[in-house]
This record gives sequence, structure tokens and C-alpha cells, in this order.
Amino acid sequence: MLYGITAAATALLLAALLAAALRTPALRLRLVERRRQRDVPLSGGVAVVLVTGLVVGAGDWLGVAPPADGARAVLVAAGAVALLGLAGDVWRLRRRVLAVGTGVAAVCVVPYGETGVGTGLLAVVWVVAVVLGFRGLDHADGLAGAVGVVMAFGVAACAAVEVMDGVAGLMSVLAAALTGFLLHNWHPARVALGSCGSMSAGFVIAVGAVYARAGSGVVESAGVLFALAAVVVADAVLVLGARRLAGRGVGRGGPGHLAHRLRRLGLTVPGASLLLGIAALSGMLVGVLAHAGHVGAGALWWVAGGVLVVVFTLLRVPVYGPQRSVSAQVSGPLRVRNG
Repeated sequence: MLYGITAAATALLLAALLAAALRTPALRLRLVERRRQRDVPLSGGVAVVLVTGLVVGAGDWLGVAPPADGARAVLVAAGAVALLGLAGDVWRLRRRVLAVGTGVAAVCVVPYGETGVGTGLLAVVWVVAVVLGFRGLDHADGLAGAVGVVMAFGVAACAAVEVMDGVAGLMSVLAAALTGFLLHNWHPARVALGSCGSMSAGFVIAVGAVYARAGSGVVESAGVLFALAAVVVADAVLVLGARRLAGRGVGRGGPGHLAHRLRRLGLTVPGASLLLGIAALSGMLVGVLAHAGHVGAGALWWVAGGVLVVVFTLLRVPVYGPQRSVSAQVSGPLRVRNG
């Protein structure tokens, strides 16, 4: 208990300090994202990755951390995903490249001994989907940080139920680091996660959830995982569905996310992020209670129904303007990533 509190407090403080310290170098290196007519440095992701690895590694080296329970392998694989995401931030790699690289990292850490090969491969697909979906949340001030903190705490609780202290400790440190980052990411954001931070955080959360559910029933596990990542799933389904209906390429960015549509309905930027954070908390609580056996599968169906209602309702909110001609797209200004 003392280690967990100390590690979390240290991670929160270091992440807040490092995100601020790296802001100026990121601006000078042009490691930025254009957001509402201003450049937001992507130093937050680097800070979260470095602090999470440093705090967990220091606890392991000093011998005060709980048994690893596979957390060390997850952390190493997440580091590789972070490097891939950093390359994506610098060179604007295509989504398919990011997806393949994430899939390779997930293949290396999924616990096939408990899941079996078939279910393990499904878990790999799930991890890739969550990583790319969580990356898409980084377009709005405070959203990725708030949802990430909630999801990490949820997975930590599930791991604690299974007495997987190493995974629970890793999730707690990540949640604390994201909280420190969130101090600078709340509207108006002074830093952002970028692909480096969002992909690595999403990877740790997704794989940690798979570890916590390994060996349980496939259908019930799918429901629990869905509830833990309800906002990520809703955002991804909404964006992909809207782009298909609008005749746009699924890989093309645009203002079609949950937060964009909520703002069209009159919410402020922090209001939309706060509302989606509460929605993530609601889904997380249902997922944790279902994992612990305190609620039945019916509660998970309520989460799925709520996601469908939200998606179909927000699909009716217009966000896309008329399609521009090919020549206008070529000659127009370069667009930044919106997920």
C-alpha cells in the first residue's frame, strides 16, 4: 500500500514537471500539433512514457515493487509502441503502419497460455483497436487524459481483484502520470500526448485488461473489456460510421468525433471532455463490478445499448461540409491530424 501511494504521487509530480520542462524543446523541434489556430507541443506523451517507465523500473530495481505478473514485458512492449508513435509524430506515418507495429508488439505479450491461441489473436485485434481509438481521443483538450485516467484505474481495480499486484501497480502509476499530464492538457491545452503518449498509454491499458481477464469466459470478457473502453469504442464507431455514410475515406481526418459533435450541440470544450469523462467512469464502474461478479451480464448489455443510442443520436449532428474538389484538396493548406 505504501509503495503504491508513493509511486503514484511520484509519477504525478514528475509527469507534471517533465511535461512542462519538455514543452519548449518540443516547440523548437516543431514537434507540435495544430489545434484551434495555435501550436500545441507534444511533450506530454514523452513525459508520461518516461515517468511511467522510470517509476516502475525504479521500484523493481529497489526491490520494493510487487511481483511483476508480466508487467515488465508489457512495459517493454509499450516502450516499443511509444517509439513507433514518436516516429509517427515526427514523420506522419500512416495508420496502417501504426496498426501493424502495434499488432506485432501485442503478439509478443498476450498470455496465450491462459487465453489459447485463437482467443489470444482476438485479444491482439482488440489491443490494436483500443490503441488506435485512444489515439483518436487526443484531438480535444483534456479528453484523452481524463478518459485514460479512468480506464487505467478501472483496469487496476480488475487486476487487484485477481491479485495481480504488478499489473495493478503499473496501471496506478500510469493513471497518476496521466493525471500529472492532465494538469497541462486541460483547456486551453499547453501540451498534448501525441501518438507517442496516446498509443503507449492505450497499449498498456488494453493489454493490462487482457491480462486481468485471461482465463475467463470469452463472451463475458468481451463485455467487460467493452465496458472499460466504452467511450473509446463509441468514438471509433461514430467516426468510422460517419465517414462511411458521408462517402469519406475512413483514414481521412475531420471533425467527426464525439467531442466535435457535442460542441456543435452547444457544449464548451471542457464541458464536452468532462461529460465524456463521466461517461467513461460510468462504463468503467459497470465493467469493474461485472469483473468482480457483483453485477450480471445484463448490466453490460445496458452499456452496449447506451453506446448505440449515443452513436445513432450524434450521427444526426452535421459536422462535415461539402466535399472539395481534388484540385482544391491538393492546392489547399496542409491539414493536421484530427484522428
